[in-house]
Amino acid sequence: MADEGPTASPHRQQDPAAPVPAEAEGAAPAPTVHGIWVDLLLYPTHSLPTAAAPVLVGLGLAYHDGVFAPLPALVGFLGSWVIHVAGVFADNHELLRRHPRLPEHPELTQAVADGTLTLASLRWAIAGCLALALLTVPYLYRVGGAPVLLFGAVGIAASLTYHGWPFAYVKRGLADPVFFLMFGVVAVAGTYYIQAAALLGAAEPWRLLRSLPVPVLLVGLPAGAIVTSVMLIDDVRDREFDGAKGWRNLTVRLGPAFTRDEITLLVGFAYLAPVGFWLGLGFDAWVLLPLASAPVAWRTVQAVRTTERRVDQIPLTPRMARLAVVHSALLAIGIALSR
Repeated sequence: MADEGPTASPHRQQDPAAPVPAEAEGAAPAPTVHGIWVDLLLYPTHSLPTAAAPVLVGLGLAYHDGVFAPLPALVGFLGSWVIHVAGVFADNHELLRRHPRLPEHPELTQAVADGTLTLASLRWAIAGCLALALLTVPYLYRVGGAPVLLFGAVGIAASLTYHGWPFAYVKRGLADPVFFLMFGVVAVAGTYYIQAAALLGAAEPWRLLRSLPVPVLLVGLPAGAIVTSVMLIDDVRDREFDGAKGWRNLTVRLGPAFTRDEITLLVGFAYLAPVGFWLGLGFDAWVLLPLASAPVAWRTVQAVRTTERRVDQIPLTPRMARLAVVHSALLAIGIALSR
């Protein structure tokens, strides 16, 4: 989450009321240390696409406006992604610390039990990610000035308070708007700003930030909608566990059917928005390029609406994340090609 907030990891799920679920029969061998840290915690097929989607849109708009500067955008993306990963680690740390007996992520629970994973190592990993993010600050500050610190602080706050002290906004059912704004507005604005600062100079950085064109605040909304849908798939899959943890997200309160409808509306919005950009923001018809991926979106949403078993829902998270990247890449190309 520029960063924007963590996304949940794709571990096999168990029903709290069923100690040996059907899908656990013939379970695979325990994951290796590499598998725990990469496949279950880092989860690059999920965390990388969701972090990259708004950055692509920011690059496309910067190219269209003549302020394309890929190096500072890349450095900014790397900083935001490790903040994003720190949030994922923090989410799992809080789960294992607060609910050690809840079998939500059985591989991680077992890894803690046998000493393969420790809460201390997760804390060190969080600190390491934040340290890596800090390494990007001197360069980005030199390019963009004080607003860079604001973007970083907002990203860290959104990432670490997803499930952590002192706010834990996911428990209060506020993750949907936070994700939508962080991935749909903040990440795109940050990507565009650092490029504009590199090309135009940032002698008065706050004035430059205030002068960003209106499309900066709008063209990332489709990316925000699809990335929010990624999180909502996890909410549907984990609803029994979220309820047991005392979370009050909309899936727990209103049921999975509501959330599936919300996902449908968000993805539908993502495919209607380019038409609005074409008609209302002055872009050429190139901006309609994301519509080429509509069949993929349709199949993905249909799978979300009809898949019931947790073990079958697990692949839907990276599948929706890939859709976010495809849609954003096509939108970025369309914006860049517009006159």
